[in-house]
Amino acid sequence: MADPRFFTPEGPFDLAELARRCGAELARAEEGGWQISDVRPLDAAGPEHLSFVDNKKYIPAFTNSKAGACIAHPSLASKAPPGMRLLLSPDPYRSYAKAAAAFYPAPRPEPGIASSASIDPSARLAPSVRVDAGAVIGPKVEIGERCWIGPNAVIGAGVVLGEDCIVGALASLSHAMVGCRVRLYPGVCIGQDGFGFAMGAEGHLKVPQLGRVLIGDDVEIGANTTIDRGAGPDTIIGAGSKIDNLVQIGHNVHLGRGCVIVSQVGISGSTHLGDFVVAAGQAGITGHLTIGSGARIAAQSGVMRDVEPGSQIGGSPAVPFQDWLRQVAALARLIRKKG
Repeated sequence: MADPRFFTPEGPFDLAELARRCGAELARAEEGGWQISDVRPLDAAGPEHLSFVDNKKYIPAFTNSKAGACIAHPSLASKAPPGMRLLLSPDPYRSYAKAAAAFYPAPRPEPGIASSASIDPSARLAPSVRVDAGAVIGPKVEIGERCWIGPNAVIGAGVVLGEDCIVGALASLSHAMVGCRVRLYPGVCIGQDGFGFAMGAEGHLKVPQLGRVLIGDDVEIGANTTIDRGAGPDTIIGAGSKIDNLVQIGHNVHLGRGCVIVSQVGISGSTHLGDFVVAAGQAGITGHLTIGSGARIAAQSGVMRDVEPGSQIGGSPAVPFQDWLRQVAALARLIRKKG
C-alpha cells in the first residue's frame, strides 16, 4: 500500500480504461464503468481498489479478497469471490505493472537549475533539464530534453546523455555516452578506470584505459553499481538491460539487449553476454568468456567457461543446471551415509 507521504495516485480510472492500458479483457463488458481509485495487495484492497493474482499460491488470498477488481489469468477466473470484477490477462503481473503505472507514472522533472549547482559554460543543457543542488556538470557535456540530474551528482567532461534520463544523487559519470530513457540510481559510478595492470616482479604497471562506456536506450542501473570504461575497446551495455544494485562490470564487457543482472554479480573484463542473458545474485563470471543469448546463470554460480545460448547453469564451477542439482543431491546422500 503506497504511503501518501511519498506517493500520490493519479485517477480515478474506470475499468474499461484500465483494461485498455494494461492489455487485459474485461470478463463482463458491462462492468467497464466501475471506478478504481488505486492499486492494493489482495489482502488490503477494498471495493475501490484494483489488485492482481499470478500465482496459485495466492488463490486463498484471491478467494477471500475484498478488492473491487482484480487482474487474473483466465484459468483462475472461477476462483474469484462473488462480486469481484475481473480483468483477464495471459500475463497478469505484466498487466498489473501497466495498470500501476497509470496510477503512479514516472516522475517528470520540473525544469530548472539549482543555484548551488556547478555547470561549465561549455556544457549544453536542453531547456527542459532539471539540475538539483550540488550537482557538477563538466566541460562539453551534452544533456538532452527532460533529463533530471540529482543532488551532488557529477557528470564528467564530454559525457552525453540522451532524452528523459534520470541520474540519481551522488552518481558519477565519466567517459560515457548514454542513450534515452536511462535511469541511473544513487551512487552509480560509470566510466572509471578499468582494473588493468601489466603485472611483474618489478611492480604492477597500470595500463591506460582509453575506451568509453556506451549505454543503450531504456537501461536501468541500480544503486552503487560500478561499470568500468574500456581499456581500448568500449564497455557496452545493450538497450533494455536491467542491472541491479551493487553489481561490478569490468572493462570491455559487452552486454547484449535485454540482459538482467541481479545484485552483487561480478563480470570480469572482456566477457561478452548475448541478448537476454540472466545472471542471478552473486554470480561471478571470469574474463574473456562468451555467454550465449538466452543463457540463465543461477545465484552464486562461478562461471569459468563459455556458455552455450539458451543454457541454464549453476554451481561453482558452473555446470549444466541439472548436473548441478544431481551434484547437490549426491553430496547430501554422502553426508547422510557418513552420519
